[in-house]
Amino acid sequence: MAEEREGTARLTPPSSPPTAIIDQLPITTKEEGTQPVTIDNDVQDASALRAAMVRELREQGAIQSERVAAAIATVPRHLFTPGETLETAYAANTAPIVKADANGMTLSSVSAAHLQATMLEQAEIEPGMRVLEVGSGGYNAALLAELVGESGRVTTVDIDPDIVERAGTFLREAGYDHVHVVLADAEQGLAMSAPYDRIIITAGSWDIPPAWIEQLTDTGRIVVPLRFAGVTRWIAFDRDRSGLVSRGYGLCSFVPVQGAGSHTERAVSIDDGVVLRLDDDTLTVDTDALRRALHLPRIARWSGTAFDMPDEVVLFLLTTDPHMTMLHADQRRVDQELLAPSTLRGVPALISGDSFAYRTRRENDQTGGYESGVYAHGPAAEQVAARYVELLRQWVSEYHRRGAASIRYIPMPANAPTLSAGVFAKRHGTVVVTWP
Repeated sequence: MAEEREGTARLTPPSSPPTAIIDQLPITTKEEGTQPVTIDNDVQDASALRAAMVRELREQGAIQSERVAAAIATVPRHLFTPGETLETAYAANTAPIVKADANGMTLSSVSAAHLQATMLEQAEIEPGMRVLEVGSGGYNAALLAELVGESGRVTTVDIDPDIVERAGTFLREAGYDHVHVVLADAEQGLAMSAPYDRIIITAGSWDIPPAWIEQLTDTGRIVVPLRFAGVTRWIAFDRDRSGLVSRGYGLCSFVPVQGAGSHTERAVSIDDGVVLRLDDDTLTVDTDALRRALHLPRIARWSGTAFDMPDEVVLFLLTTDPHMTMLHADQRRVDQELLAPSTLRGVPALISGDSFAYRTRRENDQTGGYESGVYAHGPAAEQVAARYVELLRQWVSEYHRRGAASIRYIPMPANAPTLSAGVFAKRHGTVVVTWP
């Protein structure tokens, strides 16, 4: 899956400029003159590609309702991706880059249409709703405007003046002058237009600021790419008495929130090109012992279960055993066969003192094509591999389906749950993942 990113939603320290409304123009409609209209080939091509993208998104299951289909069929996505070909603009799983820093790091992009459609379906936006989008790109705000209709209100906010100016310009050009594009600190939400029926976050968030919850209506919903345990999942949260409770979640990747709401993960190097990414400080790692283990011969143990739904299995592993973390290796170390290809994009690793194990796969027709297994290194390789295989089998026997987990967000100052497997402390609250 291509990385799906939109908006920067960078959060600034208190010294940032005050909130400024960049574009708050009265609603205007597209002119309907009586003069003959000449439609050039580009317009015809864009219309055809847009229709094809809608069909593809339906086939992928990203579009499930006629209202979302109609919005995506209406908004000219190519107007928000200047410099890209029409084919790129209307590729369902492509996220065109909008802005990068001097080192080539992506700061903003237009999210892949597949992810946008999925999150909009989860939001269940109705006509007349008030919606806040955190992280501006323009295109998604236009989709929101189509969904809320003339009786609703869409506000999109970003901290980056370049992105705000760009979003405002493209929204005007596309005929969505009534969308309010605001330069502001996303950490504080946007009280001037609150309360909101829906809040859509289009930047990777390590936490959920109190303002986002406070500015939701009692029956409101927030759809947020939330990072915990070293992975990011979009989560559709509804409000309840204790905070937020999930009604759906899925795999995604976004440009991370920056500034006041940013968070830097621990990256623990155990060898050249081999890193453990730790979301918090609760897991103690003996890097010297793990480095020695890495260079010992590995053992392989197989579970007899199918290798499928890898995103769901990853979430289960990382939230079921507190000694799990994400293991990453670069291409050079994989080419040297020091570690398996599964480590290139990151794989859950079970750490046990001077030993560790991680997930891999092999061809096996009896399990539907591939079988889940484990590679383990270190003096306790047998024991740590056995525990890992036990977890893989538990997943298959008890939770082999999508959406099996329940995710809650409990804000401070509520009594925080005791830190344990599936409980992740944040700056403003606690994430609790359970497998009923």
